Amino acid sequence: MKFTCTQIALVKAINTVSRAVSVRTTIPILKGILMNVKDGRLTLSASDLDLSIETSIDVQASEEGSAVVSSKLFGDIIRKLPNSLVNISSAEGKINIQCIGSDFSIVALPSDEFPVIGSIETKNFIELKKEDLSELIKRIVFAASIDEKKGILTGCLMNFEPDCLEMVALDGFRMAVAKKAVNTGESRKIIVPARILSEITKILSDDEGSDTISLVIEDKKIEILTEDTRVVARLLEGDFIKYNEIIPSSYKTRVITGREDMLSSIERASLLAKEGKNNLVKLTISKDSIDISSRSEEGNVNEHVGAEVQGDDLVIGFNSKYLLDVLKAVSDDEICFELGTSVSSCLIKPVEGNDYTYLVLPVRISVA
Repeated sequence: MKFTCTQIALVKAINTVSRAVSVRTTIPILKGILMNVKDGRLTLSASDLDLSIETSIDVQASEEGSAVVSSKLFGDIIRKLPNSLVNISSAEGKINIQCIGSDFSIVALPSDEFPVIGSIETKNFIELKKEDLSELIKRIVFAASIDEKKGILTGCLMNFEPDCLEMVALDGFRMAVAKKAVNTGESRKIIVPARILSEITKILSDDEGSDTISLVIEDKKIEILTEDTRVVARLLEGDFIKYNEIIPSSYKTRVITGREDMLSSIERASLLAKEGKNNLVKLTISKDSIDISSRSEEGNVNEHVGAEVQGDDLVIGFNSKYLLDVLKAVSDDEICFELGTSVSSCLIKPVEGNDYTYLVLPVRISVA
């Protein structure tokens, strides 16, 4: 293997595939990146067995071949090199890296030990706009559980309908539902680990190719294809929560308020909210305003936000982080809260339409 490419292009490719490198494995090969040179293209691959990423760049190749290098060491070296042409070659279990006055020689592992990143055989592609998928993921992924013991709740549901894609995540304390009108051409449901979806949004944001991506789905894995990158992820198996049954069908109080004002006020109020007290902020809703307050041993804070209120007055407490996650995930100027009692779940929705629905459970507070 022998090739030349720019340092910038190589760094970008390394950054992309490194998202799939296993950091906690005891299997040395999974800490590496597979380099394969063929037909004037360098393909870099990495896998932790649940997530596999493969990306390609154009190179000037004088000799084809493949080898596996330590992701961390190789990545650190290439990132520190000057912005110039990099010459890389392999020989006798070593990778040689040369750039201007720098000359490295590092250990390589045999490529035949690297796990095969297979392709999904079906040719039934679902075409989506990159921006649409990224927006859907960002609107819901934060609501998935990070507790591995919760199994299926660590994943996000992708509910494909012929003219719509709906995505759902929940962790037992809050739920996020978002949908986009897109032509998927089929009906099916899959559950993708939230961790993997988070990595996919980063890959899509870094990708400067076509605005369109392709999804290919099998029973146990999903493949996402951009112009130069292929992501293969293992799906979670099991039945997702019947989330539609959780959403309240009525409310006693409806509040419309400015999203930015609400976000800023809760951020300030949360400065005095303590982790040990569920990051508690108290909302006092009455007539044309929301008063947001928080107190701790270090002090107290009161914030006043103007609002359009319909229905009953209400005093209710929330984990401030759960409200902030929602307010940061959407970009509407105004947002709608639908509430029942001080101990029943709150719905957060757009003022018009149904692009997203968030459900947040309250924290019990003393209203005295």
